[in-house]
Amino acid sequence: MTTPPPPGLRERKKRATREALREAALRLALERGPDQVRVEDIAEAAGVSPRTYNNYFASREQAIVSAVTADREVRIAAAVAARPAGVRLADAVTEAVVEQYANTGEREHKALLLIATQTALGDAFLDTAAGIEPPLTAVIAERLDDAGAHTARVLAASVAAAVRIALEAWLRPAGNAEVTERLAAVGLVVPSGSLPDQLRAALNPLAPAFDAAEQRTRPSSSAADST
Repeated sequence: MTTPPPPGLRERKKRATREALREAALRLALERGPDQVRVEDIAEAAGVSPRTYNNYFASREQAIVSAVTADREVRIAAAVAARPAGVRLADAVTEAVVEQYANTGEREHKALLLIATQTALGDAFLDTAAGIEPPLTAVIAERLDDAGAHTARVLAASVAAAVRIALEAWLRPAGNAEVTERLAAVGLVVPSGSLPDQLRAALNPLAPAFDAAEQRTRPSSSAADST
């Protein structure tokens, strides 16, 4: 992939502000509970005005979740691009997704438990899956030599949808909705099952489509081998 130019001073300042806001949001949420955190509190902790806060995040939930999910979509795309060319594309994508979602530190683990017990945070967390599509489209298009990127976009969008489904199943296990809501109200709902297993199960049905797309990119090499 082509290496982008380094960000300028203005962009670096914007990134630093965004990072300060999301880190303050998560810290305060873990200390006080998300319901006790106001936008004004986050802005003050980050050393900016509430108006500046609104330039970066639409809600406190978005800021809190961003502390866990920041740049994850870029890291997934980079991990796929870093896999050797001989690795099956379906496997490269699956392992990149699992790696970036499952390998979390203690702070991220605490944040995920918080997200699992708050419906609004869970909704914001699920919404972040859509961000996987654009960077992953570019990587898949390059891997498939897909100039129009139509196939790559369809595959990347399917991955994003599969990830959302896996996260939803993990955060909100099937069962009695009334009981689940009651437990959530007292903080007793925890993620269900293994997240890596949920992700692999959701992504597995996409493997034939990835395989077919890869096969279409290698007709000439197959013909050469048969002569």
